[in-house]
Amino acid sequence: MPYEDFKQLLVQKEDKILIIKFNNPRKKNCINYNGYKELSRVLTAVNQDESISIVVITGVGSFFTAGNDLSQKSEISDMDAYFKETNDIFKSMVCSFLNCTKLIFTLVNGPAIGIGCTLVGLSDVAWCAEEAYFATPFSKLGLVPEACSSFTFPLIMGRSKATEMLVLNEKLSAQEAYHFNFVSRIFKLHELDSVVWPKIREYAELPPNSMRECKRLIQLSSRESLLRANDAECEALLKRFYDNECIQAIIDFAMRKSKL
Repeated sequence: MPYEDFKQLLVQKEDKILIIKFNNPRKKNCINYNGYKELSRVLTAVNQDESISIVVITGVGSFFTAGNDLSQKSEISDMDAYFKETNDIFKSMVCSFLNCTKLIFTLVNGPAIGIGCTLVGLSDVAWCAEEAYFATPFSKLGLVPEACSSFTFPLIMGRSKATEMLVLNEKLSAQEAYHFNFVSRIFKLHELDSVVWPKIREYAELPPNSMRECKRLIQLSSRESLLRANDAECEALLKRFYDNECIQAIIDFAMRKSKL
């Protein structure tokens, strides 16, 4: 199965592993709505590829991803239609994670902010570099949790730490992420080729049907809760776009970036 025509992502097939890289290093791998479409497309396509056992998501350069690209709202004639369309695209992207039958690894090679952080919570296995940190500055931008993080974060790290991140904008260091079970291993970047990738290739040789069935059973008890969380978060997010505090927070954010 060919994996072609991706512009926001770098998609590479290596034997039984499909590698997806956020590929916008000039903007710290920020993701726009075309990037979300591409994520949906590749995670849907890989379900039909019997030769793939594991999907690995990482970033090009020093960032995993700095989150949503908030600099793309110029020259839009119908803002209502734009909000609804991008919300639907985002919701579908999250569903593509929930519906992916392959084991999803995230190799967090650097800072993971916003959607970069919340997607880690949707992964089957998450490892991070020593240099990585995790942040979800949603309330600072007048927004709400996304990508099922209102469900996954309290489940993974407990309600108090989840609230610190999702509501109070506290960062999580690599060591804290390991301590709170957000990642299961911390790696050194110089060990990627000698330690990390050989281990993932070893995992990829496990019986694929067994891997898929194990994943399905692990997800079984939480699947409906994840789908409800995605629905509720996207509904709340769409409403936030029209709130004055969200509008002002995003304007302030854009002005700060323009002065850099």
